[in-house]
Amino acid sequence: MTDDQPDSKRPTFLNPKQAADYLGLKPNTLAKMRVYGNGPKYRKHGFRVLYALQDLIDWSEQSSRRSTSENPDA
Repeated sequence: MTDDQPDSKRPTFLNPKQAADYLGLKPNTLAKMRVYGNGPKYRKHGFRVLYALQDLIDWSEQSSRRSTSENPDA
């Protein structure tokens, strides 16, 4: 395996429990989001599900709202 990315550029991966803790959700909530496709991006490494920390941050930022009347699909 080549080392073409310095450590500071490598993505940090979290397992579903760690990702749920980071987002303040339950692991089951993330599992349901994976089924319905409305959660953060995830990756499969063999049988393991992993979340890149930057993907969690990006998903959270896309979910930000200023008002309850905002339509996220508009």
